[in-house]
Amino acid sequence: MTEQPLRLDETTVGPDPVAFFAGWLEEAEESEPNDAIALALASVDEAGMPDVRMVLLKGFDARGFVFYTNFESAKGRQILATGKAAMCFHWKSRRRQVRLRGTTEVVTDAEADAYYASRPRGSRIGAWASKQSRRLESRQQLVDAVERYEAEFGDGEIPRPAHWSGFRLMPLSIEFWQDGAFRLHDRIAFTRERLDAAWTVGRLSP
Repeated sequence: MTEQPLRLDETTVGPDPVAFFAGWLEEAEESEPNDAIALALASVDEAGMPDVRMVLLKGFDARGFVFYTNFESAKGRQILATGKAAMCFHWKSRRRQVRLRGTTEVVTDAEADAYYASRPRGSRIGAWASKQSRRLESRQQLVDAVERYEAEFGDGEIPRPAHWSGFRLMPLSIEFWQDGAFRLHDRIAFTRERLDAAWTVGRLSP
């Protein structure tokens, strides 16, 4: 049975929400059965309709939280258009949740190249073969595309496609949520008006 966590308190989270997040993520990696770095990523399309899907966090620091994708996918097009997104981590084993909202930027080519080069060869081929979010006539169409690019690149280098890169979400709010009995949860929110402003912290009603 998972050990009951200490109560979440606005006086003990510290002044830096990214540092506090790092501690929670480390604990989640010890107890989550799969992918503690999985998060729900929300964006909005041109009609204002919200969209959400699971992606993997591939890095974070004081600048923001990074994930990679095909920029021609639905999420890629939506985030490029609005420059905004939201994230939600849910660590069921810890009964914890972290929500982030903010603006986005495209990572540098150097960052994208470095991460792309670290991926398995099959994943790099897949970045070329998959026309992400667009309709497929059949599974075989995708298989054929994979085989075509495998033949094209052979045993050589597989360059990063121009349409494949990463986004950095730069949070304006980060909320830490911890389950409590009888729905009396703890919610501690860090907010700032601008990316260069200091964080303020306070408690939210559950």
